[in-house]
Amino acid sequence: MADFDTAFGRTLRCEGGYANDPVDRGGETWRGISRTHFPHWPGWDLIDRARRAKAFPRNLDSSRRLAESVSTFYREQFWNRIEGDLLSHQQIADEVFDTAVNMGVRRAVRFLQEALNLLNRNQRSYRDLVVDGATGPRTRDALDQLLLQEGEDQVLLRVLNLLQGSHYLAIMRSDPTQERFARGWLKRAG
Repeated sequence: MADFDTAFGRTLRCEGGYANDPVDRGGETWRGISRTHFPHWPGWDLIDRARRAKAFPRNLDSSRRLAESVSTFYREQFWNRIEGDLLSHQQIADEVFDTAVNMGVRRAVRFLQEALNLLNRNQRSYRDLVVDGATGPRTRDALDQLLLQEGEDQVLLRVLNLLQGSHYLAIMRSDPTQERFARGWLKRAG
């Protein structure tokens, strides 16, 4: 079964420290946690207190409580919701988790379900899944069936990355101000 700490470490390498970019739709962020989208995250109280120090935002890196709050947040908001502990393949779990962090849980799981449907050999390997964005036993069973075939994990990862990259391109086409994030986004989809 997949391991949260492995997936979390991979994702945290993509997430920066403190940022407050006016063009970023997430607004103020710490380690990828957006104040706009998660205003009640307890870490914001710690950050607001640390803001009073001259060393802000460098002083955030030394806060053990803040680091624990980040880990707990990612586990509860993303890992548990994709049922990461029940996924049988670490690389797939890492990818779905990272996509959930960057694009939302439902979209990440829909990408997984859509990719599984595209790779099921016209339902000869397993029946099409309902693409509902909720990980469940049928999604996990389909994943396990696909992964029984040698090399399919890499094919699945490619399809997941293509779906993710396609979404990023659509964002940039509809709002050119978001092009400044292209390199970071496409790195995640690679």
